[in-house]
Amino acid sequence: MIKKQLFEACQAYVLKRENTVKEIISSNQKALHSETKSSAGDKHETGRAMLQLEMEKAGQQLVVIDEMKMILDRVLINDTSEIIKLGSLVLSNKHNYFLAISAGEFKIENKAYYAVSVASPIGKLLLGKKEGDAFELNGNVVIEKVV
Repeated sequence: MIKKQLFEACQAYVLKRENTVKEIISSNQKALHSETKSSAGDKHETGRAMLQLEMEKAGQQLVVIDEMKMILDRVLINDTSEIIKLGSLVLSNKHNYFLAISAGEFKIENKAYYAVSVASPIGKLLLGKKEGDAFELNGNVVIEKVV
């Protein structure tokens, strides 16, 4: 149940980011089209260059968002395994982790869960471990349960 909620929270996170980036692109496209030549030519060119840079940055963010969507497509929330992998919910004596995408902290039933990528430092530490395993991360962390 919690895995499903975390998965849906990750999907909502990606959708929100995508909508924000698309709004930025749309706004910048409108600004580019409404730019008119004025007597201050250098100022005009600088403005257009800044908008182009913003558009490129937004385009790169869309690529990252598409990668996040592909990762979420591979997450099988009903799949359980003793070994930690993509889609695992890891409960430890310090924190709770959902291995999917780097989306930060989500609160579910007044408990904090951290959505982390398998490529992140913590994700790399967790991959392949199982219940009872321990690892070092700002102190000793013991994996209590893998869902």
